[in-house]
Amino acid sequence: MASSVAFSHDFAFDPAYGYDAPDALLGIPAPPAPDGFDAFWQGRHARARAVDTRPVLGPVEEERDGVRIHGVTYTSVGGVRLGGWLALPAEGPVRYGFVVGHGYGGRQEPGRDLPAPLPGAAVILPCVRGMGERGRVDGIPDLAAEHVLHGIGSRDTYVIGDCAADLWCAASALTALVPELAEAGLPGGPRLGYLGESFGGGLGVLALPWDDRFGAAQLTVPTFGNHPLRLTLPCAGSGEAVRAHHREHPEVMDVLGYFDAATAATRLTLPTLVAAALFDPSVPPPGQFAVHNALAGEHELQVLTAGHFAYRGMVAEAAELDANRTRFFGERLTAVG
Repeated sequence: MASSVAFSHDFAFDPAYGYDAPDALLGIPAPPAPDGFDAFWQGRHARARAVDTRPVLGPVEEERDGVRIHGVTYTSVGGVRLGGWLALPAEGPVRYGFVVGHGYGGRQEPGRDLPAPLPGAAVILPCVRGMGERGRVDGIPDLAAEHVLHGIGSRDTYVIGDCAADLWCAASALTALVPELAEAGLPGGPRLGYLGESFGGGLGVLALPWDDRFGAAQLTVPTFGNHPLRLTLPCAGSGEAVRAHHREHPEVMDVLGYFDAATAATRLTLPTLVAAALFDPSVPPPGQFAVHNALAGEHELQVLTAGHFAYRGMVAEAAELDANRTRFFGERLTAVG
């Protein structure tokens, strides 16, 4: 089957969804916020900020690219103990701090998210609950198609809300472990950067509007954008499980409204760089662009040819995004001291 952006593929649907250029995608709006949207997220954030994360820094597991990579554990909401990695500069002081979210396959290793966009950065790479060996929690599925439905019957039990809280608690763990970042968010203090791709991009949009410790964000092919539209679009990612569930339980739309990344983006005033794809079988591009279009603050867009799909030219586009990311954060984050 051919797509509208000239890729041959074996999917039973068009991963470009009939769009062949950014112009039409740039007109996709965000759904309106449900009643109590802001209060719901502000309350969740306040509870997460009250958690004593009790972070523990493990020994060095790897050294490369000018950083020493340690294992790390910390406590998140509900008393859940999570793990991940913390990268610190091998030489010199910490000058920046970053939280890095992962995709909807979990994180098995730090991978190409290191080194950070800026030199001298301390970077925490948390595994949110249920995802990856270091995020494993009894009772929470680790398969994306099952994880995305866990607790979906209520806005108060839906796992996506707790995963956003895991990011807030990761930021707390980072600032507790790195004294240079302890005053993040205070007047005159440093601001953290956030990086998230796919699942991590969508989670970031849900989490960032409420947390003044962050100063800028970069989101790549973010998910959870415009749920009413996503429910009409077949895909090969976790959204297909939500679509199937919605067919049997249409009332779930009342819950999904509180976890719509495009709606949350209307509250996100941080400078944000978005990389959104024209073709993506896992995260429909209309949802990605809905997130970008709704951003309330300064934002930039890099259009990718495809996401979650190998294509000629992807290495060059990734290098361009890396360069844009470094420039973007360098212009917007102030070094410690």
